[in-house]
Amino acid sequence: MDKDPFRLDGETALITGGGTGLGLGMAKSLIRQGSRVVLVGRREKELRDACRELGPAAGFVSHDVTQVDKAGELIARAEVVAQSPISLLINNAGIHLKKPAVQTTAAEFNSVLQTHVVAAHALTVAALPGMIARKHGVILFTASMASLFGIPNVVAYAAAKSAYLGMVRTLAVEVSPHGVRVNAIAPGWIESPMMRKALNDDLPRQQKILSRTPMNRFGEAAEIGWAAAFLCSPAAKFITGVVLPVDGGISIGF
Repeated sequence: MDKDPFRLDGETALITGGGTGLGLGMAKSLIRQGSRVVLVGRREKELRDACRELGPAAGFVSHDVTQVDKAGELIARAEVVAQSPISLLINNAGIHLKKPAVQTTAAEFNSVLQTHVVAAHALTVAALPGMIARKHGVILFTASMASLFGIPNVVAYAAAKSAYLGMVRTLAVEVSPHGVRVNAIAPGWIESPMMRKALNDDLPRQQKILSRTPMNRFGEAAEIGWAAAFLCSPAAKFITGVVLPVDGGISIGF
């Protein structure tokens, strides 16, 4: 019988922001498909708790991804933890800023870009030489509905997540000839600490979001996880440079 094309046996994934929320959801799905994972984040307790939940296929490195000069060191440390090369990189770490554009300072704007865009670029650049040398790898970015349409009071976040789309397309054109695929997932409103912080117990906004979502519910982290597992798997081996909305239909609803 042919190998299941949805399996990830022999792969090792580095997931930034992997200790909670969407990152943890992706880690669970990748492990179920046979991958090892290395979680990266700033809070060691959350990472330890996540690895305890995930089991022996998971390890972690406590690290602040905004220390871009240490991106190569992070890849090296992760490969020591996993005892294998990083073949899947998921740029998922991020921060949220809910503020009107006219009240957003340059420092706040820059902080959001640094965490999402500059850090993801540095880590991608650090991971790519090994992937290119092996002619095998997948890089995945966690984009957003804010990459696709206008959402008020998140100008810095929207700018950062929109930048991911240009990065995905440019990187895909550059590295796909070398056996490395680059894609993004654009989650809709998924139950997570970040979503709850963004909604801030704002019932009218929650109702507005649900009224625009054809499936009439918020998503689950596992639903992002399975999309990530698919895009990382051989089943998606002819897919590169795409942004996949996983959003219950909100990006096409009216």
